[in-house]
Amino acid sequence: MRVAVCAGLLAGAASVEAQTITTAVPILTLSPDSRSAALGEAGVAISPDANSAYYNAGKLGFVNTKYSFSPSYAPWLRNVTDDMGLAFLSGYAKVGTRSAVSASLLYFDLGEIQYRNAQNIAGPTFNPKEYAVTVSYGQKLTDNFGVGVSARYIRSNLTGNSLGNDARPGNAAAVDLGAYYSTETTIGAGIYNLAFGGSILNIGNKITYTDATNPSFLPTTLKLGTAITREIDSYNKITLALDASKLLVPSPYYEDNYNPNDQAQVARVKAQNDERNRKSIVSGILGSFSDAPGGFSEELKEFNLSAGLEYTYNDLLMVRAGYFYEDPTKGNRQYLSLGAGVRYQVFGIDGAYLVPNSQANPLAQTIRVSLHFNFNKLAEAFDENGAGGTGGDAPTN
Repeated sequence: MRVAVCAGLLAGAASVEAQTITTAVPILTLSPDSRSAALGEAGVAISPDANSAYYNAGKLGFVNTKYSFSPSYAPWLRNVTDDMGLAFLSGYAKVGTRSAVSASLLYFDLGEIQYRNAQNIAGPTFNPKEYAVTVSYGQKLTDNFGVGVSARYIRSNLTGNSLGNDARPGNAAAVDLGAYYSTETTIGAGIYNLAFGGSILNIGNKITYTDATNPSFLPTTLKLGTAITREIDSYNKITLALDASKLLVPSPYYEDNYNPNDQAQVARVKAQNDERNRKSIVSGILGSFSDAPGGFSEELKEFNLSAGLEYTYNDLLMVRAGYFYEDPTKGNRQYLSLGAGVRYQVFGIDGAYLVPNSQANPLAQTIRVSLHFNFNKLAEAFDENGAGGTGGDAPTN
């Protein structure tokens, strides 16, 4: 059992840094499957698999089996507690030769919480939970280019009725938009697959937990990425994946040399942040590229970077490593990720392990495990897969 002072702490994303951007349901910004987690959370342009729509629905038209599904699980914040967990189930079905539909469930169990009020008096206990249900459709418009769209329902129940009559679960609806381009080329004596992807995730209404006049933005996120695969020979290939992501929500307003005893300054900062929080969804997205108090240099700091390498042997064995970087003033999540995978006939398994920049980091020792079940492999191989060949879906008989 853990003690919580306020609902904002439940999401595990609050920060004492004034420049850190916070949103509702921050779990939607993380990689729930093991493959992308092992690649430093790069996923927008790597080869398609059962988890593709979570990062970029535009990849669905390129999947290379008729049916696939993948369950994933990660015990969460193992250095802090033993009763939190992130579960993810995703799958797709090919529709014709150039499109596919997908569905997924993301479920986050925050364990048992004991609430305390402002006077630190123990209150009731509750088991907060969040989940998101998503359906997606992706279509190849040409042999090399595809687009996709997702619709998502989100429910975030952090307090139940534990904080009084004003507390309520948060509900939201959101959409994702994605595009994917993949082409094969020969450079010198080498065969390469070049893939590029882009998506905007979680475009939706704000979530309200208590005060209807103070709703929270969803983590609307822009993701841009590339994946370059070098086919060394008929047995070996290696993929380099690079992603950049940015929250498309208002940056918090802050002032240097902030003095909490200066009532005028406190009121000014609060008024500015209240005004930013009242922005519409569209205004928040458009303004997110120019509203950082520190100007353009701070806007650049709001981009998170993901890089990963995936080595594949005979479409059976995969070894992965990656790195995720977030600026220290924007949350300071920085960690090395390691992982491996196996594919055999219809079955596959992936694992990932995070090594943060500090052992005091609550993400230390985070493990993810994903299973893959792939049925009825299509005739297309490298071209259908995009970057990474069959590193995503397992070969089948």
